[in-house]
Amino acid sequence: MNSSMDEINLLRQHQRHQQHHLSVRGIGEEIDLEIDQCEDPTFSGAALEGVTSHHPQDPVVPADDHKSFLIPCSQPGAVDGQPQPTPPQAEERAGMLRLSAHTKKKKKVVKKWRDEWADTYKWAYVAVHDNTSRIFCTVCKEYGRKHRRNPYGNEGSRNMQMSALEEHNNSLLHKEALRLQSASKEKVQTPEIERPVCVKALSKTAASILESLFKKDPHEAEFIQSIQEVVHSIEPVLVKNSQYVQILERLLEPERCFIFRVPWVDDRGEAHVNRGFRVQFSQALGPCRGGLRFHPSMNLSVAKFLAFEQTLKNALSLYKLGGAAGGSDFDPKGKSEIEVMRFCQSFMDELYRYLGPDQDFPAEDVGVGPREMGFLFGQYRRLSGHFQGNFTGPKIFWSGSSFRTEATGYGLVFFARVVLADMNKELKGLRCAISGSGKIAMHVLEKLLSCEAIPVTVSDSEGYLFDGDGFDYVKYTLIRNIKAQQRSLKEYLKTFPRAKYINDAKPWGSNMPCTGQAVDILRKAKVHVAPAKATAAGGVAVGELELNPEFSLMQWSVEDFENKIQEAVKQTYDRSMKAAQEYGILKENPESLVHGANISAFLNIAQAMTDQGCV
Repeated sequence: MNSSMDEINLLRQHQRHQQHHLSVRGIGEEIDLEIDQCEDPTFSGAALEGVTSHHPQDPVVPADDHKSFLIPCSQPGAVDGQPQPTPPQAEERAGMLRLSAHTKKKKKVVKKWRDEWADTYKWAYVAVHDNTSRIFCTVCKEYGRKHRRNPYGNEGSRNMQMSALEEHNNSLLHKEALRLQSASKEKVQTPEIERPVCVKALSKTAASILESLFKKDPHEAEFIQSIQEVVHSIEPVLVKNSQYVQILERLLEPERCFIFRVPWVDDRGEAHVNRGFRVQFSQALGPCRGGLRFHPSMNLSVAKFLAFEQTLKNALSLYKLGGAAGGSDFDPKGKSEIEVMRFCQSFMDELYRYLGPDQDFPAEDVGVGPREMGFLFGQYRRLSGHFQGNFTGPKIFWSGSSFRTEATGYGLVFFARVVLADMNKELKGLRCAISGSGKIAMHVLEKLLSCEAIPVTVSDSEGYLFDGDGFDYVKYTLIRNIKAQQRSLKEYLKTFPRAKYINDAKPWGSNMPCTGQAVDILRKAKVHVAPAKATAAGGVAVGELELNPEFSLMQWSVEDFENKIQEAVKQTYDRSMKAAQEYGILKENPESLVHGANISAFLNIAQAMTDQGCV
């Protein structure tokens, strides 16, 4: 054996269904695994650990080198469960003697060193527990029995315990413990975030607010990005009016968040469980209103981000309301109607107690359409015992407007037209990229055609469709029929083969469609940006008018509807631009509309929070 090896790693034995004795010896370029059908007499008091060379002149052999080998040696702490120091030289000699002492007939199996074993087993060590040696996880300090499913409760062989440890080391619990251990050792101040956050240069006050947020919610990338955009916009307000600093700190903390489990049974009788979320971010301006989203990507960070955006979005409108959002990581795609109904009913079983006309009422969002909202409202009515509350949706017989689906899509096009008019331009003849092909996107496409624009893209979950010739009413009808039959947009190519379908990509987004880095690129290119909280003014206006008993939306004509939407859009645009100019943001600034919308919304909320005191 070569004593210059600087680390000895534990190898895994694949024969999991039998109890084996394992000993290893180096044989040049390979490793000789000697296995027999007996218990290891040395295992009850032995550990598997690395031996470090004490000769500086010896060459260093990498830990993952296939020439590395194992020897059993004494683990500190093997006498009556108490740690006892052992010199490294004695450990090495004892291990070598044990290897040579085992002379039983063995069945030899030669295996190449597998690099991945090193990462798996370097967290294992042997120690005495209840007068018996166990294999422990270094991070979690638990032994093999705790990490494997064994209905009989026995410990099993060493290999079975190692197999259990391997499964444990791949578990989320172990990985989280490992991350915390690493962060503690390296004294990391801000844990790493999977989605990068682009940090802008801010004043000391604004920077301190963001730093505090980073410490409290380091992994909520979507929420952090939305907060950063708003803080960056309202920085001139904070500098000019220092009393708003404490208001902002309170506003950035949601009033309440609900996380709950949603159990449901599929058509095969199998039980499933998903997570449900509802974040009531602020009720300073009135009862909460905001969407419900059913999508696998839904989590608390997304719910907080959407609720915060909805709070500012509602604060921009004439009819002030608070903001909320929520949903579940449930995916309605591929589910039967009965399965969707069961899920919606289970979801509402928990959520209904937090809803009401004076508290919170939900609206549609991704994955939640008329079908889902109908199921949700039916269960809410059943549990509350009376027909109350407002679930905003297109079904007029349970409080929705007949124009509800058109409002947001039409409003977006009207908003673009207002922006362009202020630049002495018009939509006619402009090529437009549309993201999505759902109810909002299709109404955007429809209204762009009526404005004689040239829409060239739509998208679905698998990619996006690009038609360089532009869509017309014939192509619009084809796309609408494809989506109505829940088919892929690739079907469009059968009729119009000159178009292209790009897999796993999309042309644009909706709420917070760009990362911080993308926003910087747009800024440098002087591309004018209109924020979603402003462009959604049409949908917000109609949703809030539904709550006003003085209006009867069901009796509106199409002309009345479009005029009301255009009025709401124009007022939102004017208020946003006025707020930007009051704080020194020039109209020519590509982000003037973003900053102005954020400033206007914040000032409305801040005034209400000031009037109501510290609550």
